[in-house]
Amino acid sequence: MTRSIIPDLSTYEVWFLTGSQNLYGDETLRRVAEQSQRVVAGLQAAADIPVTIVWKPTLVDSASIKRVMLEANAAENVIGVIAWMHTFSPAKMWIAGLDALTKPLLHLHTQADVELPFATIDFDFMNLNQAAHGDREFGYIASRLNVARTTVVGHVSNPAVTARVGVWARAAAGWHATHELRLARFGDNMRYVAVTEGDKTEAELRFGVQVNTWGVTELAEAVHAVGDAEIDALVAEYVESYDVAAELQPGAARADSLRYGAAIESGLRSFLESGGFGAFTTSFEDLGALRQLPGLAVQRLMADGYGFGAEGDWKTAILVRAAAVMGAGLPGGASLMEDYTYHLEPGNELILGAHMLEVSPSLSTQRASLEVHPLGIGGKEDPVRLVFDADAGPAVVAALSDMRDRFRLVANVVQNVELPEAMPHLPVGRAIWKPAPDFATSAAAWLTAGAAHHTVMTTQVGVDVFRDFAQMAGVELLVIDESTTLEGFQRDVRWNAAYYRLAQGI
Repeated sequence: MTRSIIPDLSTYEVWFLTGSQNLYGDETLRRVAEQSQRVVAGLQAAADIPVTIVWKPTLVDSASIKRVMLEANAAENVIGVIAWMHTFSPAKMWIAGLDALTKPLLHLHTQADVELPFATIDFDFMNLNQAAHGDREFGYIASRLNVARTTVVGHVSNPAVTARVGVWARAAAGWHATHELRLARFGDNMRYVAVTEGDKTEAELRFGVQVNTWGVTELAEAVHAVGDAEIDALVAEYVESYDVAAELQPGAARADSLRYGAAIESGLRSFLESGGFGAFTTSFEDLGALRQLPGLAVQRLMADGYGFGAEGDWKTAILVRAAAVMGAGLPGGASLMEDYTYHLEPGNELILGAHMLEVSPSLSTQRASLEVHPLGIGGKEDPVRLVFDADAGPAVVAALSDMRDRFRLVANVVQNVELPEAMPHLPVGRAIWKPAPDFATSAAAWLTAGAAHHTVMTTQVGVDVFRDFAQMAGVELLVIDESTTLEGFQRDVRWNAAYYRLAQGI
C-alpha cells in the first residue's frame, strides 16, 4: 500500500508570459497570441517537461505585467513563470513586474518558426518576429534588476530545449516543495557534532522551510497509542512486500520486534500527517521511551517522499525532501546517505555509503530483506531494518552546509556499482560508488569545501537540477564532476567567498 507524499508534477503550473506592445496594432497582436500558443503547445507536448504549461494573454503594458506576476505569486499551484519577448517589448514595462515576482523565472529565447522564409521575408515579417532583439532588451532589464533566472535558447521542436526546460521545472518543483515544507525535529542534533548545526531562521528565508522541535515524548506517546489492528495490517504488508527473516514472522521468537517497528511507523506517520510535516529528524541519543531507534519506519517514510536527516540533521532532511520532489515520476529514488569507509585499491577506489539504519529502499529495485540485528549504540532494543544494495548506475551525492554567511550546496557526480563481494555481516541499506572525476580529487575537493558527511543520494536527477535549484534559492553551489581539478576547485572556493560577501552588501 502506497502512502506517497511525492506530488504529481503535472498538477503544478508554470505560466507562459509573452511580451509585446500596442505599437504594432491588433492584427499583429492576434498573430503574436496565435504563435505564442503554438510555442506553449510544443512545450506541453514534450514528455520531458513534467509540469503543466499555461498560456497567458499577451502582455503589453506595465500594469498587466505586474498584475500577472502578483497573481502567479499568490497561486498555490504555480511554481514559476516562463517569459518570451515575441516582438519588441520595452523593458521598462517589466520593471515593476520583475521586482514583484517571487517565484522562479525562466527566460525562453526562442521564435515561432525554425527557419527563415528567405524567399519571401519582408518588413512585415520582421516587425512580427523580433525576439532576437526583444529578448535582449528583456535580458538587460533582468540583469539590471539582478533577477535570478535560467535562460534557455532554441526552438521548442529541439529535444535539447524541452529537456532543459524540464530540468528547470523539476528544480522549481523542489523550490516549491521547500517553501511549503514543515519539518519536525524530534530532539536536538547529536552532541558535539558541528556540521548538523545551522541557522534555522536563515533557512526559512532561503528555502521557505519551517524547522521546529518536538519532544521525543510526544512521538513515543503516538507510537504507544497505536492499536493492534493497525499493527497487524502493517505486519501483513511487510510480509507481502519483503523477505522477512524467519525469526520476525508472525508467531516466531522475535515477532514482537517487528510489531514494535510497525507501531513506530504507524505512530510516526500519523504524527507527521496530523501536523502537516513533510520532513523530520531523529537522534539515537534522544529516544526517550521508544524501545528502538526508528529504522524500518524511516526507510519506508523516505520511500514515500518524506525528507529525513539522522542525528538531528535538519538541513539534510530539507535536501532529501527537495530531491524526492524534483525526481517525481522518474525511476530511482532519493535517500539520506553517508560516506562511511573506503576501498583504496589503486585504480579501483570505491566509497561505501550507508547509515546506521536509515537508507531508503527507493534506491534499489531488488526485493529487500527485513531483518533485526544489534545496533551497538543508543542503548535500546535491537532495531528492525530493511537490507538491500543500491542499484548500479549514475547518481548524485549532495550536501548542504551552513558556512555562517551563506548556505553551501556541494554536489558530486558518482557512479553506483555492483558490490564486488557479498557483505553478509553488514545488514543495512548500502551503496558503493565511484566518484567523479576520481577518488582523490573528489575527496580532496569535498574536504576543501567543508561539505557535510550527511548527504542526499539521488538516482533520479542530475547535477543540472541542483544547479537550477541553488540559483532559485540564492545559495552557493560547488560541483565536483568529470571536469573538476583540485586547483580549479580551490580557486572557485576562494572566488565564491569574495563574491558572496560582496553580494550581501554592507
